[in-house]
Amino acid sequence: MHFLVPLLISGIVTGAAYGLVALGKTIIFKTTDTVNFAIADIATLAAFVSITAMHAGLPVWGGLLLSIAVAGTLGIVTERLLLRRIARNRYRIFVALVIMIGLALVIRAGIGATWGHDPVKFPALVPGSVRLAGIAIPLNKIVATVMALIAMGVVAWFFTHTSFGVAMRASAEDPFAARLVGINANRVAAIAWFIGCGLAAISIFFLAADSALTPVFALVPLFRALAGVFLGGLTSMPGAVLGGFAIGMLDNLAAGYVSASFRDTIVFSVIVLVLFIRPEGLLGKTRAERV
Repeated sequence: MHFLVPLLISGIVTGAAYGLVALGKTIIFKTTDTVNFAIADIATLAAFVSITAMHAGLPVWGGLLLSIAVAGTLGIVTERLLLRRIARNRYRIFVALVIMIGLALVIRAGIGATWGHDPVKFPALVPGSVRLAGIAIPLNKIVATVMALIAMGVVAWFFTHTSFGVAMRASAEDPFAARLVGINANRVAAIAWFIGCGLAAISIFFLAADSALTPVFALVPLFRALAGVFLGGLTSMPGAVLGGFAIGMLDNLAAGYVSASFRDTIVFSVIVLVLFIRPEGLLGKTRAERV
């Protein structure tokens, strides 16, 4: 039991981070039908920009805000310059997937060329630790989890209690009908990409504070978040959050009770099993297609 508590706490923290990336991917997918494989790399690039600014004197919390702004702006630029041009392409989903994978590779190469490939130490948001159930827990992890939950709550409020959030949900459910009632699809897409990439920036910022940044830092959170998206349901925002937390918990429990070498095998085996039983995910909905 004493060993279980720190694993669960660590799982909650990493699950919150994976949930943010998963939520960002789901928001983008629901509004633009794009599986954004570059979302974590965009956030990593924003984190490198932020750490450079922090080395120049910017405070840590200012670095977090800068990271969100940079990632969100890069998201808008990506949607406008790379994806909007293929909006009428018959194979848009597949073309967009290739573009996103290529963009991720370009970003990693650009980070390596600019900042090098050596790990870059990232400062903690809040130094120190507290003891809970006899276990020392870094304050950085507590603050990161709280901030992640707050960000999720703000996004949920935005989509349910603001007129533009409701318009984005309507556009995601039926883009053609949304255009008929005057909803600007291009504006919806831009805001969705800003929010999605901004959420990923928060996640990468928190995760980097526990380790160090490298050009390939995004790989682990990207695939963990993707697993969470499919586990919770590709079209469900609550499902994405739930899936992210589930992956974080399962990942830590597998590493603690089995072996760190087999954590990926265990995590993805469970996901395959769940999807075999429920292909639409835990909270996803089956989409009826007219033929």
